[in-house]
Amino acid sequence: MNAFTREDLSVMQAWPLERKIQVTQARIMEWYFHYGGNVAVSFSGGKDSTVLLDLARRAFPNIPAVYVDTGLEYPEIRAFVKAVPNVTWLRPEMPFPKVIEQYGYPVVSKDVANRIYYARRGSEWAIRHLNGQNRDGTPSRYNERYMKWRYLLGAPFPISEYCCTVMKKRPLHRFVKEMGAMPIIGTMACESARRQSAYLITGCNAFQKKEPSSQPLSFWLEQDVLRYLQLTGLPYSPIYGEITEDGGRLVTTGAHRTGCMFCMFGVHLEKGQNRFQRMALSHPVQYDYCIGKLGCGRVLDYIHVPYAA
Repeated sequence: MNAFTREDLSVMQAWPLERKIQVTQARIMEWYFHYGGNVAVSFSGGKDSTVLLDLARRAFPNIPAVYVDTGLEYPEIRAFVKAVPNVTWLRPEMPFPKVIEQYGYPVVSKDVANRIYYARRGSEWAIRHLNGQNRDGTPSRYNERYMKWRYLLGAPFPISEYCCTVMKKRPLHRFVKEMGAMPIIGTMACESARRQSAYLITGCNAFQKKEPSSQPLSFWLEQDVLRYLQLTGLPYSPIYGEITEDGGRLVTTGAHRTGCMFCMFGVHLEKGQNRFQRMALSHPVQYDYCIGKLGCGRVLDYIHVPYAA
């Protein structure tokens, strides 16, 4: 049985920021005391985890943080993380070029890439989903969303969702196993259907999961994160630029998202200049490496996404 309904989540997402701060810190404290203080904040250097780390350290100033240095982050993110005290740097066992060679490129979304990966290996459920069918072969309103990506089965390059698992999740899991420090993560339910579903099942503190984790910002929205940064004056990575208002909403004048520079998940949905077109102007060295040497250009061509500035 789920801990929450979608209606519950909608109500919480509409709470004022002050209440969200109180509830989030309560969840952090619950997690901290449950594990006797042996916890750590997963810190990416992005705006969401910057807010999370600040909330955690307002309650527990000495709480440690861990950063996974994949080599794929913006230089401004890495420089910002270096300036934050008490952060342990972790590294993946496999570099990104090897990951895409062995597993595949991160294309479209984790769900789509997952189905392409397994359908190519003969998985019946993955093939069925790409055909828009239920288990019994009847049309599926849920699975029909995958049908338009069926053509990727013939793509002349490997595709999978494993990049994040290999580059980010495994180093963090290894740290948790070795140190016993239970992770606090800055993900939000509004970011994807996967994260929303996970939150509805467990709530913020997933004590009962095989690999327990806390996501105390789950019911926050991006506007809450920007408002928190604006109100507190908390330092954040300069990659985002200034926080300004546009049509009644807060926006950043720089990057809208950070994460891995070369990730292609969701790029087809971006309006105006997409992340690669902006990278061509702001980080030309990384752009040339990504588009040319890593082969992301041919992948973007295949899914009809422009990348020239």
